[in-house]
Amino acid sequence: MRERILIQLSGADRPGLTAGIMGQLAAYDVTILDISQSVIHNDLSLGFLLAIPPQHESSPVLKDVLFWAHNQGLTLKFSPIGADEYEHWVGGQGRKKHIITVLGRSITAAHLAALGRVIADNGLSIDCITRLSGRVSLAEPLDMPRSCLEFSVRGTPPDSTAMRAAFLDLSREHGIDIGFQEDNAFRRIRRLVCFDMDSTLIQAEVIDELAKRAGVGERVAAITERAMRGELDFSQSLRERVKLLAGLQTSVLEDVAQTLPMTEGAERLIRTLKSLGYTIAILSGGFTYFGKRLQERLGIDYVYANELETAGGVLTGGLVGDIVDGPGKARLLQAIAAKEHISLAQVIAVGDGANDLPMLDVAGLGIAFHAKPVVRQGAGQAISNMGLDGVLYFLGLRDRETMDQRAGHEG
Repeated sequence: MRERILIQLSGADRPGLTAGIMGQLAAYDVTILDISQSVIHNDLSLGFLLAIPPQHESSPVLKDVLFWAHNQGLTLKFSPIGADEYEHWVGGQGRKKHIITVLGRSITAAHLAALGRVIADNGLSIDCITRLSGRVSLAEPLDMPRSCLEFSVRGTPPDSTAMRAAFLDLSREHGIDIGFQEDNAFRRIRRLVCFDMDSTLIQAEVIDELAKRAGVGERVAAITERAMRGELDFSQSLRERVKLLAGLQTSVLEDVAQTLPMTEGAERLIRTLKSLGYTIAILSGGFTYFGKRLQERLGIDYVYANELETAGGVLTGGLVGDIVDGPGKARLLQAIAAKEHISLAQVIAVGDGANDLPMLDVAGLGIAFHAKPVVRQGAGQAISNMGLDGVLYFLGLRDRETMDQRAGHEG
């Protein structure tokens, strides 16, 4: 009968420690059943579960390991594992695994205490915690810091909807964002990202900016707000708003395009996605003129939006062709995925308005970005406290793997 021993090693980290202790064990032909290692601020924690073959007893093995650890200035603890306990552990490997992503400007003990209670209340167990954000200097703090931890948890919550609602409550209360995804192969092989434009890639609603130039800003903004909350039919409200722009000089389009601010993290996100080979699309209820400008600036692959009708150098107050509304966005997302031979499970959709919900629903990963409550509740995931580059953390990417190497965010 093989003996099973759990060994836990801790102390100051330095090169060669793992090789050293494994060299001690190799002489006894032991089998490594499980192993995990982490280093926090140069302090090593190494644990491994080993099986000692029948021809060897545990005493000489542990004696050699203890002697080696003492000479290295390390602390060693070992525990025998019974056969029933070990087989129960093996039997648990079929349980589903999920990823919980926690991101914010900073993460405190209060945040993790609240999160931990929700995890425990839903019968989930934490297997591993990984820091995805880079190291942060306290001597020279960043203006817009990022902090992210990824939890690998095992088990299936009894009510996923209730748990997501609890996460949304934590998000509102603590100013952090919490994502919850099944840990499957698709999470690591996304290939297409579809973005809304207004109030997502850019920090403005273009139609509101045009309306200000046309002297109808308050009237249009009121309609826009109601449409984004889902209180008005999008297509009807868009035609109503565009009609109010009749007579506006087309030269104003360029003036507005020059002043549109990019959303925090948008350019970093797009650069990183493009470097990793992602296909990028803009699916917007806004206007093609501005989508094309972003396409040129960021290297976007597809742009679908609404075409303003012009005549004699002014806007007529009408639109050309079909309107890109909520259902239209979902259809376009599916069409692009089919053209690129990409499974919908590999598609990410990001938007802020009620007209984005259909595409958020059909995508494998739908993210509501700084969205109205109805959109946050309807989407699978939400980012409300970070920049758009927070999407990268939902993909499991570390800061050092992205197209940004700012001081304090390198690993």
